[in-house]
Amino acid sequence: MSNPRIKEKYLNEVIPALMEKFQYKSIMQVPKIAKVAINKGIGAATADKKLVDVGVEELTIISGQMAVPTIAKKSVSNFKLREGMPIGARVTLRGDKMYEFIDRLISVALPRVRDFRGINEKGFDGRGNYTLGVKEQIIFPEISIDKVSRISGMDVTFVTTAQTDEESYELLKAIGMPFRK
Repeated sequence: MSNPRIKEKYLNEVIPALMEKFQYKSIMQVPKIAKVAINKGIGAATADKKLVDVGVEELTIISGQMAVPTIAKKSVSNFKLREGMPIGARVTLRGDKMYEFIDRLISVALPRVRDFRGINEKGFDGRGNYTLGVKEQIIFPEISIDKVSRISGMDVTFVTTAQTDEESYELLKAIGMPFRK
């Protein structure tokens, strides 16, 4: 089986470019994407438990890997939330599945966003990780619009081995993330 397109690009183009830009002494210092975590909070799940199952199913279809429901850690009376209730879904991608998801996100899903002008470069956390909010799950071609009962968003977090936000930004930009100019 061949390597995913983004992985090939990382190995052949991104590593040499980052080595030159940041003057790394070893190829092992070059930052890489460790994992991609996709998280979907389902606020209406307190009233309707089936929404969590729908969310898990959608994330499984989008990521190509089994998603799991997230459970409330605390009870919050204002939100009618009890400890142990399912309130969302999440999936963590690593390896080839991660690279394939990134490829689909960059080349297919993000261009389908209405009025898309690039993603915000303010989503870095200070430790080299980047989080991107997706407002609608229907930008992914795997999701059939006819089957969607309610439009919901999700957070996509890129966890990198970069030490700084600048290194992480350059890594993601080199891979092809469409940051705003």
